[in-house]
Amino acid sequence: MRLSYLATYPIKSCYRVEADNAEVEPWGLAGDRRWMVVDEAAKLITQRDWPAMGRVRPRYTDQGLVLEAAGATPIEVPFPSAETTDIKHFFQWIAATSAGDAANRWLSEVIERPARLFYLDDPTRRAVEPDYATPGDTVSFADGFPLLLTNEASLSAVNDWLAEEGAEPVPMTRFRPNVVVAGAPAWAEDGWIGRRIVIGDVVFRVPKACSRCVLTTIDQETQEKGRQPLSVLGKRRRFPEGLLFGVNLIPDARGKIAVGDEITLR
Repeated sequence: MRLSYLATYPIKSCYRVEADNAEVEPWGLAGDRRWMVVDEAAKLITQRDWPAMGRVRPRYTDQGLVLEAAGATPIEVPFPSAETTDIKHFFQWIAATSAGDAANRWLSEVIERPARLFYLDDPTRRAVEPDYATPGDTVSFADGFPLLLTNEASLSAVNDWLAEEGAEPVPMTRFRPNVVVAGAPAWAEDGWIGRRIVIGDVVFRVPKACSRCVLTTIDQETQEKGRQPLSVLGKRRRFPEGLLFGVNLIPDARGKIAVGDEITLR
């Protein structure tokens, strides 16, 4: 098995940044989901309810982010240094730092609703769900775990099911993984729960499978919303834990991983 794909999502629920290699930190890949968009009530906005967020294409610089979107002038957003404010990530309030008025105006215009951008200056503030973690495990603004792994062969199986229904195939980007494995049988990842996986020299725990939501039905290039692949997952991959595709990972230590790295199990 080999690592075939790497991606981070600097701003939660915005466009991805693909890479050939990445630094692994205790709370996820370096730079992954360290920024978050909230509404006027300081509550999280995601593509689940507002697909236009996928128009925002962030990329890191030494000073912070550059934000780009079709039809908009790019804007530089430096790492903020203001005092923290509590913002709401689903059911949890977390202290974060405002990116400032200029970034907020740009973002609000691009996604066409009032929005504010915040930076998680200290990624140790948020603990991983205790039922699946060890003391000290932390996570950025990701949904619940530091990384998400998916399997190329499992996507092929999903696309075979879609073809049987006369539907178009979907790309892996619909599932917004951090890492993708090639060379494993379809659904092999189901058997990795509770074990450790080694990517290159970095060891990760596999605490649970990932239950998928409506975000998978949004085309990440056009922001158009449909029924698939969630509908076919509901027929073929429904479990008590939800509609499953991919597994969550928690790093055991820091390190570096790269596309092409060997993947083994422990």
